[in-house]
Order: sequence, then structure tokens, then C-alpha cells
Amino acid sequence: MALTLRSSICVISKRETRVLKSVDDFSANKVSCSKSKPSFGHNKLITKSSMQETHFTTENNNSAVKKTNKWEKIHTPSVTHNHDADSNSVPVFVMLPLDTVTMGGHLNKARAMNASLMALKSAGVEGVMVDAWWGLVEKDGPMKYNWEAYVELVQMVQKHGLKLQIVMSFHQCGGNVGDSCSIPLPPWVLEEIKNNPELVYTDKLGRRNPEYISLGCDSVPVLAGRTPLQVYSDYMRSFRDRFTDYLGNVIIEIQVGLGPCGELRYPSYPETDGTWKFPGIGEFQCYDKYMRSSLEASAAAIGKKEWGTSGPHDSGQYNQYPEDTGFFKREGTWNTEYGDFFLDWYSSKLVEHGEKILVSAKSVFQTTGAKLSAKIAGIHWHYNARSHATELTAGYYNTRFHDGYLPIAQMLAKHGVILNFTCMEMKDREQPDHANCSPEGLVNQVRMATKIAGGELAGENALERYDSSAYGQVLSTSGLSAFTYLRINKRLLEGENWRQFVDFVLSMSDGGKHRLSEADSYGTDLYVGHIKGIKESDVIIEIALV
Repeated sequence: MALTLRSSICVISKRETRVLKSVDDFSANKVSCSKSKPSFGHNKLITKSSMQETHFTTENNNSAVKKTNKWEKIHTPSVTHNHDADSNSVPVFVMLPLDTVTMGGHLNKARAMNASLMALKSAGVEGVMVDAWWGLVEKDGPMKYNWEAYVELVQMVQKHGLKLQIVMSFHQCGGNVGDSCSIPLPPWVLEEIKNNPELVYTDKLGRRNPEYISLGCDSVPVLAGRTPLQVYSDYMRSFRDRFTDYLGNVIIEIQVGLGPCGELRYPSYPETDGTWKFPGIGEFQCYDKYMRSSLEASAAAIGKKEWGTSGPHDSGQYNQYPEDTGFFKREGTWNTEYGDFFLDWYSSKLVEHGEKILVSAKSVFQTTGAKLSAKIAGIHWHYNARSHATELTAGYYNTRFHDGYLPIAQMLAKHGVILNFTCMEMKDREQPDHANCSPEGLVNQVRMATKIAGGELAGENALERYDSSAYGQVLSTSGLSAFTYLRINKRLLEGENWRQFVDFVLSMSDGGKHRLSEADSYGTDLYVGHIKGIKESDVIIEIALV
């Protein structure tokens, strides 16, 4: 059935606030948007995000904890990066749906996607981001790649004058926050895992996590005769060869997946089957035979064989709190010689894993003109505890006395890789007291680490947010080279949400000069004010619904 969408988009004003339909929101009816100027007047608009409804509290005084240790100053300062003449303008990208490409290898709802890209262009965004799923592209067998749906998408993005960030997604989709579909690893890889379950991360009770191949076997030929590192490199090389004509002009950034959710971390807080729930501390993921072998060797090398027999015995369970455990409590095992040994080994293995893949990616893409980036998780709960327990189980050796992000930032900066960090939209006062959160402190620490390392910092929001408070928090973060918004969907394109998003994009373009009022930045009552009209022309989009 065919659908005609008439919208007044044209030349596009930075303040365009037309209500446009999302990829998932086209019905089998004709939709007509008037050519007349939008008029919203001085309306009071009430918004609540889903996050506010579930986790927000009115105040959180945890962020006021005094810092007494000299090193801890890295957590709090405001950082201003040096920029060139145009760098005050921060380009905004928008993530496309996780199922942009179907399991059958086709572009999902292509005509509706075309309309959504037009809407995003009208808002003034720089471009979009999409996952290139390993489980889709190399589904039919080792080195049998199908990029055709992505070719169609890239051409569509180019047609609208947008840019593309593309993620080399070597992880499973499904089982984490925000995962709206299921895309497993390639069937032939799952068959290898079935024959050798030790290929995936494992917790102390032997529970396997199929999200991502364990870094312990990075250099072992366990995937149909190739090592995981070779498989990732071959995949990226195939991508480069297929998209040579678009790299550096349309495809301007390659985000290299380095772990679950594409992030450089261990799968320490899996939501699958209710294993973990916020704000649990998670568990160490070092119990597959490859990780255990590495731990044994490291312990033997310093004459402490007994330290290599297992991970910490007193580190608790997924949903406990730091003070419930011997390892993570205030004066726990984390702050002993053994704790330092284990945490250094666990985190160093993660950084080494990331560097090996990024060195390979650098070799593959170095002449293309496309930038490389890597994503680091924003694990903000229990940040105010001395041990930073949740960060430790994820692989970030970050405690009251040890900076876990500087080594990562230095590694990325050494290879010219952008550090992409999440939870940019969160405020300390919005978090529940019992979770001991400080997303603002965490962002500041990562920002400082990136500055010290001489690297480049980009950001994302961790959860779906549509309110001016979240946008205002992003605007207050100085030094970003780009921001990627999570994600386009029906709710974003609803009237008041769309208007605020367009206003946010304009503010980022203006370097934060154009902002909502102070009252609105906190509020539930959001004043939008008069929206200026634009010079318009008719645009007719034919959308075929299958």
C-alpha cells in the first residue's frame, strides 16, 4: 500500500519544528502536513521521560561528598578543550534503529527510513549512526559478507546530504538496556561456541554469556581456523573494500566495537533473564579457561601462584551492594596487595584487547580519511563508594585512589582514536540516593583524563531522554567534538519532543549560546515560546509500505 506524506521542510531552518513521522509510525492512511507556518504560541508543555518515572529523585546529595585525596581532584574540574575556529559548534548525530537492517539482509522499511532522514536533515543534524552487525553481515559463513543493505543505506544518507558514523558491531544485540530486537552472533560462530563453551565470558558459577567472544582467546585460532582478532580484521577490511567510494566523505567515522554493547568492558551486568538489576555491583567475568590460564601465568610470574587459582572469593553477587561484600566494602580486599594485583591484571587485559583491535583497525582505515572511535561505558552507580565496585567488575580499575580512565584515554589518544563516552545527559540529583551515583563526577573525570592524554572526546546519552533538563546537561559539558543522540523513534518525533530536540541541535550548533531558560533546564513545565516560520516549499515523499 502506498502512503503520501506532504511536509513543509524545505531550505531548512535551524528552528524547524514540524512534527514528522518516524520509521515505525506510518499507518496505512494518507498523511498530509499543512504548508502553513507552525504556531505553538506561548504554551506550557509538560514532559516526563521514562527515566524520570523510574529512577529519578528530587535531590541527591551524594555529589557533595568532599574530596580529600589529592588524586581525586581529577573527578571534579571543568575542562575546556582547545578548539579551532569552528570547534565551538558541536555536530549532532542520531542513532538509527537497531533493526535498520533485517535478519534477511534487507534495509528495513526503506521508504519510511528515507522520510526519517529527511526529518533529521530538517532539524539540522550532521548525520546518523548505524550498527553494522557481525551477526547479519557474515551470517552465511566465514568470510561470506553481505553489505548490500548497508550500501543502500549509505546511498540514501548521501542523497540527503548527511554524514554517517558506522559501528563495527562484533557483539550480540539483545539482553541489555535499550535492546529492542535480537541479533545473535553469526550462526557459524554460535556453532563454534556450542562445541567449545569456553569461548565466551563466564562468571564464577560457570554461567556463560554469549554476547561477545572472550578476550582470553583473542590470539587463539578458535573460529574456523582464524583467531578472533583475524576475524575482526578481515571483517573491517571487507567493509573498507566495499565502501571505498564513501569513506572519508559520507562515512566519516568508524566506531570499532570492543565488547558487549560495542563498549570496551566486560559483560559484568547482564540483564538477560533478570541476572542483574540496577544498581547491583555485577560480577567479574574471568572464569573461562583462557582467562584463567592468563591469570595463573600472571600470578606465577610474580611468585604468587595462589593468587592465580581463581578470581576474588569475597566479591559477592550481581545484585549486592559494595558494603555487602568483603572485597568491595570501604576497607575491603580491593585495597590490598592482592586486590591491586587482580584488578591490575583484569583491567590491563581489557586495555590490551582494545588496543590490539584498534591497531588492526588503524591499519585497515588509515588511508580512507575516516576517523576511528571507541566507546567507553558510563558506569555511574556506586561511583561515590571508595571501591567504585561496579566499574571494577566491568574492567575499569577506578577507585578512590586509582585512576582507571587515564590508561584507556592514553591508549586511545596514542592511536588517534576518539573516546566516545555515555551518560552525558545525567545529573547527580536525578539519581536515587541508595545507588550512590555520580554521573557528573564520572563525566568530569573522563573528560579530564582525555585532556591529559591529549585525546578527543565525544559523547552520547545513555538512556532515551526528551526533556530540556537532559539537553541542558549535555550543553553544559564543554570540550565535546561531537554528540550522538540515542535514538530516532516514534516518541522523538512527537510534537513537543521534536521541538525540544530541534532547539537542542541549534544550541549545539551555536556552541551552547542558544539555550533554554534556567527554569526550563530543570523543569517539568517547559516553555517553548514562539517558533519562527521559515521560507517553505512543498516536499512530497512517496512511501511504499510492505
